[in-house]
Amino acid sequence: MGKSCFGTIFCLIFLTSVAFAADISSAPTDQHIENLEEKDQTPETSEQPAPLNQPTPSKGLTFIPNIEVILNGQYGYFSKNAVNIPGFQTGDRGMRYDKGFSVQDSAIRFSANVDHKFDGVLTFCILNNNGDYEVELEEAFIKSLYLPFGATVKAGRMLPIFGYMNEHHKHDDDFADRPLSYRTYLNDGISDDGIQVQIVLPTDFYSEIGGGVFRGHDFPANAKSNSPGLVTAYARVGGDIGVSHTWRLGAYYMHAKSNGRDADSLVFIGSNDLYGINFKYTYSPADDKTTELVVQVEYMLKNEKGDFYNDITSAAVNTKTSGVYAQAIYKFMKSFRLGYRYAFLDAPRMPAGFENTSLDAGGRNPRMHSFIAEYRTSEFGRFRLQYNNNKTHNETEQQVILQYTVAFGAQD
Repeated sequence: MGKSCFGTIFCLIFLTSVAFAADISSAPTDQHIENLEEKDQTPETSEQPAPLNQPTPSKGLTFIPNIEVILNGQYGYFSKNAVNIPGFQTGDRGMRYDKGFSVQDSAIRFSANVDHKFDGVLTFCILNNNGDYEVELEEAFIKSLYLPFGATVKAGRMLPIFGYMNEHHKHDDDFADRPLSYRTYLNDGISDDGIQVQIVLPTDFYSEIGGGVFRGHDFPANAKSNSPGLVTAYARVGGDIGVSHTWRLGAYYMHAKSNGRDADSLVFIGSNDLYGINFKYTYSPADDKTTELVVQVEYMLKNEKGDFYNDITSAAVNTKTSGVYAQAIYKFMKSFRLGYRYAFLDAPRMPAGFENTSLDAGGRNPRMHSFIAEYRTSEFGRFRLQYNNNKTHNETEQQVILQYTVAFGAQD
C-alpha cells in the first residue's frame, strides 16, 4: 500500500504543477472575480471590521492551490522494548515511536479558495506504523468565508476541536511526542468526517463557542450506524493583560460511540464521554522579540462504559480515569528554546480476567518527565533534542529523541 500511495501522491503533485504552468493564463482574472461578486446578491461584510479574533480568510483570492510539504524525521533511543501504556487500550498512533532512524508524520497539503464563499484544504499525512509507512487522508474539507455573526463552518474530513492540541498538526507541537492523555484518550489525535461550526462572539474580549457532529470512524469511536458516532462541543475565552501578556481558557466535551473498537489486542463495545479544560499563558515582552515564556496546563476526565473482549474473556466496565499535563517553553534567544513537561495518568481499575493485558496497569499510575532543547534555523527549519524519563512500566525507561522538521512550499 505504501509504495503505491507514495507514487500516486507524487504523480498528483507533478501533474498539478505541469497543468498550472501550461494553463496559468486560464486562471480566474480580476474581472472574473468581480463578475462572481456581482452575481451574489448578499451584501459583502468584508468592508466592516471583523469581530475580535474572528477567523478570517487569507488576503486576496488564490484560485491556484498552494502546495506545502512538511518533512519530519528523527532518531530515537529507547532503553526498553514496550511501546504501549499499561492500564489503557491504546491505538496504533498512541504507541511509542520506533527505535532508531525513522520518518514521522510528514505531510503534503493543498489549499486554495474555491471561490469568494469557500476555502478548500486537502492534506495527506505519511505515517510510520511500526516501520510500515502508510499514507492517510488527514484533511479534506471546505470552509466558509464571510458568514455573518462571526461564524465559520467546515464540512468534510478535519481535525475536530477538542482540547488545545487536536486541531493542530503534530509538526506544530512543542514536543516530539504528545502527552500521555492525548496518546491514550485520543490515539495521539482524531481526524474524522463531519460538520463543525465555530462562532466568535461579539464581546470586548476573545470568546468563541462551537461544536460538531462526525461519523465516528477514528479512535476512540468506531460507529457503524447512520447516526453520528462522535459529537463535540467547546467554549473558549481569552484576552490580553497589558501589552506583554496573553491568556486563554477553554472547556471541551466529546461523546464517542464504539461498536467494536479493535486496538491493542482488545475489542471494546460501548461509549466514552470525555471532558477537558485547558489554560495557556504567554509572556512576550513588547520591547524584546527574542524572549518568550509559554505556560500550558490541560486536564482531561474520561468516563468509559461498555464491554471489553479478547480471545479469552470479556468484562463489563464503567470506569472514570483522568490525565493531566503541564508544560513550560522558554525562548531565550531568537533561535533557541528550552522546555519541560510533566504528564500523569490516573489508571482505572483492571477488569477481572484481564491480567497481563494492556488493561493491567500493575498498580501504577503512568507518568513522564520530558525536557527539550530546540534550535530553529528559520521559521521553516527546526532541530529538537528531547529527553523523556518514562515511568509507565515497572522499570523506568530512558528515551532520547533527536528530531528535525522542515517546511517548504507555500505557507499559510
